[in-house]
Parts: sequence; C-alpha cells; structure tokens
Amino acid sequence: MAAGIAGGMLLLSGCGAVDLPLAGVRAAPDGTPYAVFRPCGDDGYQNPYLDGRPRGGAEGPVTTGWDTGKEGLRGTADFPLFAPPAGWAARHRGPRRLLPRHHYVLGFGQYTGGDSHNGTVEFTTEQLARLRPGQVWADGRVLSGRAFERLAADSC
Repeated sequence: MAAGIAGGMLLLSGCGAVDLPLAGVRAAPDGTPYAVFRPCGDDGYQNPYLDGRPRGGAEGPVTTGWDTGKEGLRGTADFPLFAPPAGWAARHRGPRRLLPRHHYVLGFGQYTGGDSHNGTVEFTTEQLARLRPGQVWADGRVLSGRAFERLAADSC
C-alpha cells in the first residue's frame, strides 16, 4: 500500500520523466532501419529498448523488439534497429525485423542532476518505409538529418 501511495504522490506532484525528441529512426541507403540516439551532453543514459506491438494493441504484448538493463552508456549512437551494440547485451523478442501494421517505441532514459527525461520516438512500419536516405523520423514527423540534430540539441 505504501508503494501505491508513493506512486500516487509522484503523479499528483507532477514529478516524472519528460519525453524529449532525443531518439529517432532513419533508413540507410540500402533500406536498413537504424536507431539514432542523441542524449543530452556527456551525462550517461540507460535502459535502451525497442518495443513493437500490433497497431491497436497499445497494452498488448510486445511481439518484436529488444531491451537491455545496461546503465552508464555515454555518447551518441547509430546502429541497425534490430542489432543494438553487442556490449549492451540486449534481450531480443520475436522477429528481428519490422513487422507490418506494427507500432514501435524506441527509447532510453537519462537522469542528470535530479532531472530525468527519456529520449523516445514512436513510429509505424509504414512511416519508416517512406523515409528517404538522409531523413529521420522523430518528434512525430520527417526531418532532415541536420534538423533532427538541431532539434535534439535544442531539447536539452
């Protein structure tokens, strides 16, 4: 019961991690989807993940993706969407490819000096399929690579 009260107090006080457009997805020239992480400054980030669910199943089980409990990660990251860096020791779920009619969430958590925020991006298979090389899907829209870098830097 104490945990429920504490959780309720956090919700009522407005405390919680803020979602920032620090993560994006892009398509390589050969069509391979890539994850793009741009954490704020030199502070570490943790728990990167990719969750894919059938559209309309927002609370249903994750059918594809990966997660990791890795902490203390630093710096920017660009990697194939279904092949996170080996040092992250990711746990994969389901097929390691985009599935039709799926909704995805890619993200990580960053906690700096008492502030917490998440770098997140939500997208569908179809949105990613429409990207041209050099474009990034972030913040619910298509951006140029340069515009995404500026958006992420300005969000910090």
